[in-house]
Amino acid sequence: MLRTLWVVALLALAPVLAGRAVAQEEPGPLQALLQENAELVTDASRRTVGEVLEVLVGSGLPGVPDLLATWQERELYYRESDGRFYYVDDPDADPLVLIDIDTGEEAGTAGSREIDQLRPNRGVQTVIGSALVGFRLASEEPRERRAALRAIDREPEEDHLPLVREFIETEEDPALRATAETLLTKLVIAFADTEEERIAAIESLSGNISIEARATLNPLLATRTEVAETLPEDRNIARELTPGSEDFPAEDAYEMLVEAELAPPLLTRDDILSALEANVMDGTVGGVPIAQLSDPEARVRAYNGLVAAGLAEAGVTEDEIRETLANFVFYEEYYERNAAITDAAERTLASIEGRVAFYEFVDLSLDGLSLASIYFLAAIGLAITFGVMGVINMAHGEFIMMGAYTGFVVQSIVPNETASIAIAIPLAFVVTFAAGVALERSVIRWLYHRPLETLLATFGISIAVQQIVRQIFGALTQPLSPPDWLAGSVAFNEVVSISSIRIAIFLLGVIFFVLLWLILNKTRLGLEVRAVTQNPRMAASMGINPDRINMLTFGLGSGIAGIAGVAIGLFAQVVPDLGTNYIVQSFMTVVVGGVGNIFGTLAGAALIGFLQKGIEWLNPANTLAAQTYMILFVILFIQFRPRGIIALRGRAAGD
Repeated sequence: MLRTLWVVALLALAPVLAGRAVAQEEPGPLQALLQENAELVTDASRRTVGEVLEVLVGSGLPGVPDLLATWQERELYYRESDGRFYYVDDPDADPLVLIDIDTGEEAGTAGSREIDQLRPNRGVQTVIGSALVGFRLASEEPRERRAALRAIDREPEEDHLPLVREFIETEEDPALRATAETLLTKLVIAFADTEEERIAAIESLSGNISIEARATLNPLLATRTEVAETLPEDRNIARELTPGSEDFPAEDAYEMLVEAELAPPLLTRDDILSALEANVMDGTVGGVPIAQLSDPEARVRAYNGLVAAGLAEAGVTEDEIRETLANFVFYEEYYERNAAITDAAERTLASIEGRVAFYEFVDLSLDGLSLASIYFLAAIGLAITFGVMGVINMAHGEFIMMGAYTGFVVQSIVPNETASIAIAIPLAFVVTFAAGVALERSVIRWLYHRPLETLLATFGISIAVQQIVRQIFGALTQPLSPPDWLAGSVAFNEVVSISSIRIAIFLLGVIFFVLLWLILNKTRLGLEVRAVTQNPRMAASMGINPDRINMLTFGLGSGIAGIAGVAIGLFAQVVPDLGTNYIVQSFMTVVVGGVGNIFGTLAGAALIGFLQKGIEWLNPANTLAAQTYMILFVILFIQFRPRGIIALRGRAAGD
């Protein structure tokens, strides 16, 4: 029996004996370092932790980064009985499974009362974090080094300054080195020892328009509002505040005095109600019947009655508030105490904001140029047909829509975006040219010299074409995807950028402007078009067929509208009513620029595009207002210049 009990006792004590056996093994190199500095580790403070960190980092042991990370996260444990440090597998387990810090293997178990969890304070954690950043900056993985720089940028500390300087000297990756140099400037501004060094770092940002540069300077100009009896001379004052001004109401100023216990508080509504409730006598309060106290003025009279009777404290009057405010000085004080630093930051930030304003103007101009090129492509065909034939073609937008749907159909057959666009552009011209010729032959030629009839006829045709397309393709948006090389944008800096599609449309507009100028000025067709435009009867007497010229001109204008539709469809929604979004702008462009003249259309598109973008910039929350203002502008413009910027000579001018 005794022997059986002895065996059971040995089995029960086996895990404990095994754990102690492990604990008695020779400590690993990292464990040995910790044991040599056990007191500095267990009782670490921000002042003393640097000593043990210097020993650990200088050892070069591979387990040091994991040890520091675990210590920083408060997951390092110390057992006083054997003087050893451990990791644990699960902090919530009982007993805790101990992990050897050198080998990573299990080292027995311990109850929560047998082992102490090390809990470094915030200051110690910060110092450990700096040491960890040093390890990550020295990593062979670029991703780790980049993450370390981001960590420093999120929570910069003075200890990071020498680390980043050393990193810049040894880093070979140009992108990471550039990031570190930007970060170094931020650290120097915040933590450098000398004023000259900080000012030099601030002034080095004068040509940097990035958000990061402005974010670095703005904290230097942060202020707090203070009050004093006289303006202090030993403070870095940003400006003096006037109570009652637009940006500093008198109520806010007096509230500051109350919070500083420099003035009595104002009576609140609750104070008045409490005093009234406490002094109800015979159905009245302060001589005012209770039934009348629903009126705010009656409550004020009642309270004044209590004050006169000595039953309530008198409130602060407006005159007393003004007199009290006059006895104090209110000012904004920089958090940065060095005036030379704030002056340098103000100068640099003003320089940056000036550059940003200039680049914003450039960006707005590029947007206006892009919009002008779109309006030019959409309106050039209309300008030609209107100028040559005097036809008000309300179906012009539907030719744009037909071009966009041609691009969609081609892309459905040819999946390659680049090839499909290359095929769609000439095909859209052919399709819409044919449709334009058919429209001119079937309807328009019977309505020459009757502009109102052409307006009504083409308006009806535009509705019919929209319904036909809606029956064939449906009312939903159809995709017309740009090639990958047109999907992005070109960024000149953080302020100026323009999408690749807009650049392509601008180049397309330039190409068509040159081609049309060559056709109209260097070919026989162009000569005949100009002759018919200026004097159709004289042109007919010279052997030119005005009827044929009208047909070809109308087809040419329609074909150009089809190509514009392909370009517009790359960034706009391809829907049956696509053309209606551009028909108004096209007519405005033609009217303002001057009908029948490509230079006039170009000038009109530029004026409309830049002016619309300018109005949208002034009122970015309401783009519909920009359209309204544009129409009003066109109405006023044609009152003073009814023939447009570049007036046409000949039949159209006479009409």
